[in-house]
Amino acid sequence: MDAKIRAAIREVPDFPKPGILFFDITTLLQDPQQFARTCDKFVDHYIGEDFDRILAIDARGFLFGAVMAYRLNKSLVVVRKKGKLPYKTNSVQYQLEYGVDEIHMNIDAVQPGERVVVVDDLLATGGTAKAACNLVEQSGGSVHSCAFVIEIEGLGGRDRLAPVPVFALLELSE
Repeated sequence: MDAKIRAAIREVPDFPKPGILFFDITTLLQDPQQFARTCDKFVDHYIGEDFDRILAIDARGFLFGAVMAYRLNKSLVVVRKKGKLPYKTNSVQYQLEYGVDEIHMNIDAVQPGERVVVVDDLLATGGTAKAACNLVEQSGGSVHSCAFVIEIEGLGGRDRLAPVPVFALLELSE
């Protein structure tokens, strides 16, 4: 675990509901040195790896995915919530704790045979990341791996994504 990155993340108890400990990365983003350190660690991990695109999940995944795509000279694909992409999309619905959500990706964003790294800020149950992986596979691509700033242990996210490799900078308990 990187203690400096960890120290830059604020803990907010009882958000968004009682009993939940929320890991707030806005404080990490406000610290230029630790934001750069976080991005550098992602880039260092993936430099020289064989993949074609980086897929960033709406919205905090965009922050890290864009830097990675730029620094690694890879194409950036964005996955958005319903109604946010103006072109034709593929979509996947996924289960939330209290309902269903849906994410979309442009139909031409991933080509058959391409290998994709999925990026987001946090892995908890893995529902959103799994849905993003399903979008890649719908397009004929494959998921090289998934990358997160934080993985919350004990919520099953890593298992849900298996056999896709998971890279997390921090592994934390709720």
